[in-house]
Amino acid sequence: MTPDRAFATAGLALILALGAACAAGAPPGPGIRVVDDRNREVVLAAPARRAVTLAPHATELVYAAGAGDHIAATIRGSDYPPAARRLPVIGDGTQPDPERVAAARPDLLIAWQAAPAEPLVRVMDKLGVPVFYSDPPTLAAIPDAVERMGVLFGTEPQARAAARDMRARLDALKARYAGRRPVRVFVQAGLDPIFTLNDSSIVSDALRACGGVNVFGQAPVVAPQVTLESVLAARPEAVLAGVSRPEDTPRNLAAWQTMGLPAARLGHVYGIDADALYRPGPRLLDAAEILCADLDRLRR
Repeated sequence: MTPDRAFATAGLALILALGAACAAGAPPGPGIRVVDDRNREVVLAAPARRAVTLAPHATELVYAAGAGDHIAATIRGSDYPPAARRLPVIGDGTQPDPERVAAARPDLLIAWQAAPAEPLVRVMDKLGVPVFYSDPPTLAAIPDAVERMGVLFGTEPQARAAARDMRARLDALKARYAGRRPVRVFVQAGLDPIFTLNDSSIVSDALRACGGVNVFGQAPVVAPQVTLESVLAARPEAVLAGVSRPEDTPRNLAAWQTMGLPAARLGHVYGIDADALYRPGPRLLDAAEILCADLDRLRR
């Protein structure tokens, strides 16, 4: 073990010991109680002031709740809003560094998926740091998630106002497109090989708000690999893909035209910013508004 690594490990051990001692000696109290997206009750003694977020969407939810100043560190890829790019980074979402997290002295950890967070959760348990899992499954759950962040951070007025605006936009979206002709859509999650998403994904919920129908919605797994033949047989009227750059959409269009998809010959291949489309955060509502307008133009 290198001297630097030994020092870091010893420092982490000391932090763990101090955290365990503080946790053991802390008297129980009513605190702040919020149920997370794994149906666990999370209890804080006081509003969080040094949170660590383990997913970009969680970072966006905290900022939407007016609590961005209370994020002590985050993972690589948390890049929105722009202020998030200045936050200290503790690794990536699949392998966050426990030593960096402990060094950030968090009073709350906001995780997403259980498996990658598990080693870090064990460390947080020893430190007495609460862990909140955030994974909104639907568009309607996003304003709820913002409100719960407001409770965790003590920013309820800002969070309630943001959630109220989101709900109003979502209600207007659903009212505007209610009763429109259903449009069969292939959700392109990968092109070489071809992957898609089923109806358990939040992207499909955005599709439903627009009157879209996911042609692979009944697939048995969330992100199945599918064949070109199965896509052609599903007869989608449109293709929806998350894109990183504007030029990705014409490239997707050309690829589907080459593969003989009738929808592509009509130009019905749409690209939406991947971070906005795939993250279960506030910007998914922006993505849904763009998607609804695209599908409505197709209907004309």
